[in-house]
Amino acid sequence: MKKKRHEAIIRLIEQHCLSTQTDLLEMLSKEGFETTQATISRDIKDLRLIKKVDELGRSRYAVDTGDSGELLGKYRSIFAHSVISADYAGNTLVIRCYTGMAQAACAALDSMHWEGLVGTLAGDDTIFALCRTPEHANRMKEAIAELVG
Repeated sequence: MKKKRHEAIIRLIEQHCLSTQTDLLEMLSKEGFETTQATISRDIKDLRLIKKVDELGRSRYAVDTGDSGELLGKYRSIFAHSVISADYAGNTLVIRCYTGMAQAACAALDSMHWEGLVGTLAGDDTIFALCRTPEHANRMKEAIAELVG
């Protein structure tokens, strides 16, 4: 039961913006998992869940990938200093970089764990980023413009 509950928690935090234990408890209840606040608290610790801020400025649970806040700052700096511009068509984002910088910028982009980002592909000076929806692509484009602006 614990394994199934943990799998459900991971799926739910990836699909929904859950920012409190109460939110998580309610979603689990809707999924058929009757549990307690204390159990949820232990699950959060066992799964190494952290709170992160998404590109819309919302606080939400996420799986801790081991990247510290310091590393995230470095990734943002690498990305901001490598990127020239970003635009999107449909759910595909095209990010233009300085020559030779796309690989580093792409690795930094992947490490920032953007909501709605499915995957990336980098060349020498261009990154293609596939987003779940055109809305995600537009929000990413706007956030990137602010970051590099």
